[in-house]
Amino acid sequence: MTRAEFLRWMTGGLAGALLAGPARAAAPAYDFWFTRLKYDSGDWDVDARMPSNIITSLVDYTNLRVDTKEHVVELADPKMLVAPFCYLAGHKLVEFNPDERRNFERYVRSGGFVFVDDCNHDIDGLFAKSFERQMASIFGAGALKKLPPKHPIYRSFFTFDGPPATSFELNGWGDDLVHDYIKGIEIGGRLNLLYSNKDYGCEWDYDWRNKRFLAEDNTKFGVNIVMYALTA
Repeated sequence: MTRAEFLRWMTGGLAGALLAGPARAAAPAYDFWFTRLKYDSGDWDVDARMPSNIITSLVDYTNLRVDTKEHVVELADPKMLVAPFCYLAGHKLVEFNPDERRNFERYVRSGGFVFVDDCNHDIDGLFAKSFERQMASIFGAGALKKLPPKHPIYRSFFTFDGPPATSFELNGWGDDLVHDYIKGIEIGGRLNLLYSNKDYGCEWDYDWRNKRFLAEDNTKFGVNIVMYALTA
């Protein structure tokens, strides 16, 4: 299934049947809504202010029709299958139950897009090890691969020479490394899962009014991620 076919599928057919009442009526009114995935095994409710910053940047920089509310959906709930973009993060164990595993695999294989961020910024931490183990179990060993610096996600809206560094890396946090890469899983030659140990979620977790004090808006790469998710 191509991305365009997935987006058409979201607003009709089976996807439409998954939405009931107001949610079903509202979904086609937006090009984008931020969906955070709630999973049973870990602390999914991290970086609480990050979604509002990404949403604000999408409104500021793009012409997308953006829902200004964050949507929290259980990974085990089939309603997550209709989201144009999903976010999953945490510090602790990632161990999907059977319903979570089924939905995650179906969503990614069907053309959905998931951005997964390790809030520990630690490639040897519990979140990283357990999440990567889950991905190997679902998609096969070696499915997670480093993205090349010329990957289209770095040019989907703004232009980057690779993944921007975060203050947590530069100031020595977690594994005290600056990761010069992010990883992903491609299905049919298209990136459907983006995985970061750089802790972008915490980097973008601040009161939106403080953005004016930044020399450069650090959420611009978040805009790239969303635009890639919607258009690639």
